[in-house]
Amino acid sequence: MNRWILPVCLLFLLASCDHDSSSGGKHSKKILQAPPYAGVTDSIREFPKQGDLYLRRAVLLSQHNEHELANEDYSKAWSLNPDESTATLYVSNLLMVEDLRGAINLLEDCIKRFPRNRDFMRRLGEIYVQTGQQAKAMRQFDEQLAKDSADFEAWYEKGQLLSQLQDTAGAIYALRKAYRLLPINHTGVALANIYAASLNPAAITICNELIAKDTAGIQTDPFFIKGTYYSDTHQYDSALKAFEECIKRDWKFTDAYIEKGIVLYEQNHYDTALSVFAMAATVSNTNADAYFWMGRCYEKKGNTDEAIQNYQRAVSLDRNFKEAMEAIRRLRK
Repeated sequence: MNRWILPVCLLFLLASCDHDSSSGGKHSKKILQAPPYAGVTDSIREFPKQGDLYLRRAVLLSQHNEHELANEDYSKAWSLNPDESTATLYVSNLLMVEDLRGAINLLEDCIKRFPRNRDFMRRLGEIYVQTGQQAKAMRQFDEQLAKDSADFEAWYEKGQLLSQLQDTAGAIYALRKAYRLLPINHTGVALANIYAASLNPAAITICNELIAKDTAGIQTDPFFIKGTYYSDTHQYDSALKAFEECIKRDWKFTDAYIEKGIVLYEQNHYDTALSVFAMAATVSNTNADAYFWMGRCYEKKGNTDEAIQNYQRAVSLDRNFKEAMEAIRRLRK
């Protein structure tokens, strides 16, 4: 009697486990047998060793936001045909499903397999930055630049990392190298930003170069950076012109309204500033800064009730807005 109990129990447990684990499998199978995947699935069933078929289905799955399923196909495609294009797509999908460890392992493997491909080194450095491994990221960028000192993207990423580490001089050096190698908008904006933050007038030079290249007249970043530089150096008329140009090019640019309003506030033009902050709140009614600065304007005008109401709106949108909370406590006393 007892010798039958164990096998029966085991069969029951195995059946239960199989049922539980297969629920996801059945769902996946149903998806893969439906359009637009059915044709590729049939081909995979017929030719299970062709990596390009798994890759084709993986791309289709990615395009339809089925990233978890796509990951399985990318993995199979990579095992059957470990080439650079498959690896690039596989890494992107691993990042989509937030499998950073998997992406790091794959990139480390790719760097060994394809030492001439700089993209794998750069992406590994970026992931190290994302995961807070700054020392590893810096080594990665330095190794990349030792192999190719003209790699503008490596200089750019290194400059961004040095900026995060508050090494302003090092960041400027790296970003300047990136901009000289390829003077495009995103390298120029990064360099101009760090110049402006350190009140270096070179920020204006870089911004003017970017504006001159913008034949379509759509870029706002160079004007915004000019505005912040002029504001921080108390050149208020120039700052206002720069922020107004931002708004002219993009009327939804909320930060430009805020910065313009602050300039007017600093000049004691409270009514005009108030109308600008009100416009910022109209453009984006979830912007806590707009209500905070409206509160400050009302406070300067001696309208305590309106000031408190606007500070309260700021706090309701941002529970960690300490300045607004302190202002409410101060006025209520």
